[in-house]
Amino acid sequence: MAHGYDSGRLNLPFVGICTFGKFAYIEDWDAIDAQVAVLGAPYDFGCQYRSGSRFGPRSIREASTLFSFGHAGAYDPEDDITYLTDATIVDIGDADIVHTDTTQSHNNIEFGVRKILAAGAIPVVLGGDHSINIPCINAFDDQEPIHLVQIDAHLDFVDERHGVKYGHGNPMRRAAEKDYVTGLSQIGIRNVSSTAKDGYDAAREMGSDILSVRQFRKLGVDAVLERIPAGKRYYVTIDIDGFDPSIAPGTGTPSHGGFLYYEGLELLDGLAKRGQVVGVDLVEVAPDYDHAGSTSTLAAQLLLNFIGRILHHA
Repeated sequence: MAHGYDSGRLNLPFVGICTFGKFAYIEDWDAIDAQVAVLGAPYDFGCQYRSGSRFGPRSIREASTLFSFGHAGAYDPEDDITYLTDATIVDIGDADIVHTDTTQSHNNIEFGVRKILAAGAIPVVLGGDHSINIPCINAFDDQEPIHLVQIDAHLDFVDERHGVKYGHGNPMRRAAEKDYVTGLSQIGIRNVSSTAKDGYDAAREMGSDILSVRQFRKLGVDAVLERIPAGKRYYVTIDIDGFDPSIAPGTGTPSHGGFLYYEGLELLDGLAKRGQVVGVDLVEVAPDYDHAGSTSTLAAQLLLNFIGRILHHA
């Protein structure tokens, strides 16, 4: 975790280039040598309401510099564990986005995730709208089966609407169609959803376990984790609108009644202990709707804590 301290530089958060967590930037995607590789997917043409998540990767990277702890790692006094010590994490930049061309943009994202997987690293993808999950999941077609865990306000299980099959309302339906996706745990789904009742019926028929935030709180995190198959390979997709707008206003489709920070962290920590996390994406951060930057900070803090736990419990 070379951040410049050994050379005598203090390297404060506002100094230097904004790679994720101030980790090394790797331009050559054939030279990835790390446990975790971060890829930006600044695509937001799949939005149905407020756009702007194309700036999500850039804002999350900037916010993550606050948590660039350096060679000392990240000590958590509650767990009495120092996370991110001797972790090898790299930032490989962004997939190229071709404006108005969904197919090519998604293909470029899929290509980046495939390069990360080929290098034996865990992909952590920064969206972008939730449609970027589609190419991420496509890239796992030559891997061992995965169980998909979603944190989200919306089910995202629309099959097709006015010819649109690859927007941000479709990704969980596209994932459920894959034979290597063995099931879905969809957590945080609430209130008036963009998916109609027939979509919920189809999701359950195709292997989804759906829980709202209120159901999550009634059950408790341990009971929710028990509903997720143990010992599996998990792909985790986090829509920032799964969190309450009081802490995550910077998103295109905010929905009140969402998770608070520690609820999300405890779920992710439990997942890292329960099985093997093999991929992560975090989507729908739209920084222009949050002038305080708290949404980007939440995203960065959540990801760095999650990465630390994935590597610690591996």
